[in-house]
Amino acid sequence: MIFLFSLTLKLPSDSFKYLTWHTVEQNDIQGSQLRCPRVREGPSAEELLLRQEECTLPSQKRVLEKNKWETWLQENWEDCTNLNLSFQDLGDPYQVENFNRILRRLIRVETLWLVDNSLVDLSAIRLPSCRVLNMNKNHLTSFKQLPRMPQIQHLSLADNHIETLNGLSSLEHTPLESLMLKRNPCEFHQNYRKRVFSCLPNLKMLDGILKLPEDTSPPETNIFSKTCTVS
Repeated sequence: MIFLFSLTLKLPSDSFKYLTWHTVEQNDIQGSQLRCPRVREGPSAEELLLRQEECTLPSQKRVLEKNKWETWLQENWEDCTNLNLSFQDLGDPYQVENFNRILRRLIRVETLWLVDNSLVDLSAIRLPSCRVLNMNKNHLTSFKQLPRMPQIQHLSLADNHIETLNGLSSLEHTPLESLMLKRNPCEFHQNYRKRVFSCLPNLKMLDGILKLPEDTSPPETNIFSKTCTVS
């Protein structure tokens, strides 16, 4: 009985669970100890009341409307060039909304990791400077769900649920050099490598293997030589 009772006690860190990193003034955690920082934003005070949760934060610590601009400046996502936002465990709508808000502000990011975030569709996101994107272990089912990345050079989409090559042409006019599609259903399609290379003329490596002579059909038999039929 004593053991069961102890499970109901709140942890010392519970009062910080809805705070962003720059709001915590005194703590024992150093920035170098955060391998993959969470970007999730806690629910509003009204939503907490609806959930019948006890808000243990002092009133002066709560994020007020008048402080939102200051918080926006402190985040400074616009100047970020290398970012790892993997393993975010986006379980609630407000977490997904805040996550997408941050992605929309990454106008200068060049290297971005979004591994294992249960992401489904980022087609509304534009990453104008992104050159390296890792979206392994998500729930993508189509290339049409990718963010717009005009400067992308290295793209990893392993361990998703992409079944066909439809939508691959959205990457046709990018400087894409390497593409990782391992452990996607589309990997098992007939002439898989030929179809990918014929649609992406700048591609040099697919699934960790450099472009081979047999990956390109002779001109007289190459049905993809004039147009990219994968749309």
